Amino acid sequence: MMSRPVMLLFLLVILIVTSQFEWKQELVNELEMNPGIPQKQQYISNREEVVKEKIILSQEKIIQQLNELVQSLQQQLLQCRGRNSTINSSANSLTAYINEIQRQQMLED
Repeated sequence: MMSRPVMLLFLLVILIVTSQFEWKQELVNELEMNPGIPQKQQYISNREEVVKEKIILSQEKIIQQLNELVQSLQQQLLQCRGRNSTINSSANSLTAYINEIQRQQMLED
């Protein structure tokens, strides 16, 4: 028969070999299950890119609308300034006319 240390060594070798076989089998199983993960990651990345593009397009549309509003407000401001200058010039002419009438009345008195 085999001596006790030899028998223990033999059992240890068998245990190591079988455990390595089990580890390899687990790794193979994991690798078989994981190929879907890169596909899922690719799908998620593609969806993220699509969402980012939609956000950018939406922001560009909003920026365009804001630019149009700014132009409209600038035109309204110019119109208001034009009206104010017309009113001011009319008021100045009226004031000058009233002053001229008052001078004439003073001279007549």
